[in-house]
Amino acid sequence: MLFNSIDFAIFLPIIFILYWFVTNNNLKRQNLLILIASYLFYGWWDWRFLFLIIFSTILDYIIGILLSEEENAAKRKFYLGISIVVNLGFLGFFKYYNFFLDNFVSAFSFFGQSISSSSLNIILPVGISFYTFQTLSYSIDVYRKELKSTKNFIDFAAFVAFFPQLVAGPIERASHLLPQFYKKRTFNYLNAVEGVKLIVWGLFKKIVVADNCAFFANKIFDNPELFSSGELFIGMIFFSFQIYGDFSGYSDIAIGISKLFGFDLMINFKFPYFSRDIAEFWRKWHISLSTWFRDYLYIPLGGSKGSKRIQIRNVLIIFLVSGFWHGANWTFLVWGLFHALLFLPLLLLSRNRTNLATKKINFSDVLKMIYTFLLVSIGWVFFRANSIAEALLYLYNMLSFKTFGFQFFYKSNAHVLIFAISIFSVFILTVREFYWNFKRKETPNISTFEAVTLIILIFFMGSFKNQMDFIYFQF
Repeated sequence: MLFNSIDFAIFLPIIFILYWFVTNNNLKRQNLLILIASYLFYGWWDWRFLFLIIFSTILDYIIGILLSEEENAAKRKFYLGISIVVNLGFLGFFKYYNFFLDNFVSAFSFFGQSISSSSLNIILPVGISFYTFQTLSYSIDVYRKELKSTKNFIDFAAFVAFFPQLVAGPIERASHLLPQFYKKRTFNYLNAVEGVKLIVWGLFKKIVVADNCAFFANKIFDNPELFSSGELFIGMIFFSFQIYGDFSGYSDIAIGISKLFGFDLMINFKFPYFSRDIAEFWRKWHISLSTWFRDYLYIPLGGSKGSKRIQIRNVLIIFLVSGFWHGANWTFLVWGLFHALLFLPLLLLSRNRTNLATKKINFSDVLKMIYTFLLVSIGWVFFRANSIAEALLYLYNMLSFKTFGFQFFYKSNAHVLIFAISIFSVFILTVREFYWNFKRKETPNISTFEAVTLIILIFFMGSFKNQMDFIYFQF
């Protein structure tokens, strides 16, 4: 069930009415309704996926209780190990089995040995990377004694499967979201209005910005050899805005829906394309994932403490793991390595925290933002390409400047119209978010007039013919 679908447009008001007007503000009934709605929402794709999320929920619920009742250090480590191994085992099997098998066979073939293999027809459960990390945060926090385990299974199950952010984040920490299921919630009109405005803003980013940019980005990336250097450059820029509008749009919608039900989710994006270096970019992009890796992997490894060799090792590990988290393809590992190589000079020169202070933006900052955006966009080429060779060919043809025409963008009246819509929508997004970034706001401050204007723009400029999944559903 997609946020930008008719099904969800019917589903959400029904759940909203039942939640506020039928449960009679009874906390247990509200949480039970959220759980039922979440399983219905998740099972809409494939009901078989429910068995996996229910199993993970039961496992970590039991592990949490065992950890809270056990004082023996060895046994506590054993219980935590079960949670980590089983959860990551499921994630590894469903997401990476065929990848490792195919590369294993290819390695033998390289040395002249032929072995037979049989790849499984495995369906990747939607959102498995997100809810796996979410439930792992619970087990780890209980193990660290930073969070008390819950004895209420319904509350815990609702936390794991919370439908607004279930399939594409933000990856919520148990310490932040789970306690909200314990507190009495009453309807707040202003909070609900703010939620609706965020939903509208997120839909604009997805349907108008991302999906219109995708029209050209998909065609160019699918056949890069057919296009000029100029067209490849625009295709790269369009994909940069496609993935940002798509993913941050989902997060805005998820946060907005959560507000309708009295929940607050963490901010997942803070206008990352206005970053002055790569370190600042990663403090603003997919914050829930980057901070998860920071707290549960980078810091336990030693973080930025210790020798330069240890620091380099930790940075390489965190970025390579982050890349591999995104999918079973060498392109994601190269994408992670690319960002690691951009980040390391800042770390080694102790400049990775230079752009923390809030200050007025000057011309030098704008140039740094443009430079960082272009570097990030080059990285997106590896992220989007089907293979490393394809990404390298794309970049070679783009940077060779052999041809620099733009015929593809005015091939027909339809192309001209979509191109104009794409440019106009990107312009609106950029100007508006630059203003919010300049005002040091973490979330959009949308007036009622602006919300109505966005609805009109969605209606007239939205890409409705080819309904597209959110990009991060595949992760």
